[in-house]
Amino acid sequence: MIDGNPWHGACFNAPVMSQPREIVAGATYLITRRVLRRHLLFRPDAAITRLLVYVLAVSTRRYDIEVHALCAMSTHLHLVVTDSRGVLPRFLQFFHRIVALGTKVLRGWEGPVWDHEATSVVRLLTRAAVVEKIAYVMANPVAAGLVQHAREWPGAKVDVDELGRGVLRAARPSVYLDPENPQWPEEATVSLALPPAIEQDSAEGFRQDVSAELERLEARARAEVQRRGLRFLGAEGAGKVSPYERVTSFEPLRDGNPTFAVGREQGDAWRIAGAAVRAFRASYRAALERWRAGVRSAVFPAGTWWMRTFHGASVADVVLTV
Repeated sequence: MIDGNPWHGACFNAPVMSQPREIVAGATYLITRRVLRRHLLFRPDAAITRLLVYVLAVSTRRYDIEVHALCAMSTHLHLVVTDSRGVLPRFLQFFHRIVALGTKVLRGWEGPVWDHEATSVVRLLTRAAVVEKIAYVMANPVAAGLVQHAREWPGAKVDVDELGRGVLRAARPSVYLDPENPQWPEEATVSLALPPAIEQDSAEGFRQDVSAELERLEARARAEVQRRGLRFLGAEGAGKVSPYERVTSFEPLRDGNPTFAVGREQGDAWRIAGAAVRAFRASYRAALERWRAGVRSAVFPAGTWWMRTFHGASVADVVLTV
């Protein structure tokens, strides 16, 4: 779970600690979670689509998460969401857990569903970043050589014309979820919201910008497939592969785990955002050192989640600026 826990990914007595993460109410994120060893457990079929959409709808309603974009690939899941209340770690824990348990029953799968690496959570700080990352999410099936156009992907997804006005709905899956439990309604829906960076009166312009960026990414992907002498698998073929197989093609090593994105040609935005992240981490570490020394009056910077939630630490009201 990605959150403000300084011990994330390690035991309390382990020498290696990950960076604390700022959790801010109203922030918009690109979230990516991968299936263990690139198994095709999310192969696009009616049953897995129903499970993913239903659990997403229930989870987002439970934690007041706004959904902007979604693309469920066979080996991983992309979301673009806004965390209205600053409870993203709670949402991710619940959503990923129920998806995993439902998938295990649906696929008759033993062992973990999710990859052992941390969930990728990238905060989108500008309108340009929102446009680019939503288009990136939509273009994933094309970039993977599966379909020639994003709209052809048969899995759970959001299309350009649905941005800010579509509705995702699914009946309760017949596996795992107890129909007698009131937290699992017979049907669940989620209305797709415009990201906070987009004004309602500019919604159509936003959709046009996403469409243009999507077309650019699709054209680049098709050119790459042609350059390599390959062919697209097609929607029908993608739905027929065994969910127990694995993708075995070469995958480049991932370059770290970025915490934010500002988009292309955004001037000093990247430098300013980077400085803000460094300031948060420095303030967090200073407060943590005091806490470890027994000073329970230590004040952590705004956006600290783990220490406030699980240890009752004091947290500043004002977000650090640089």
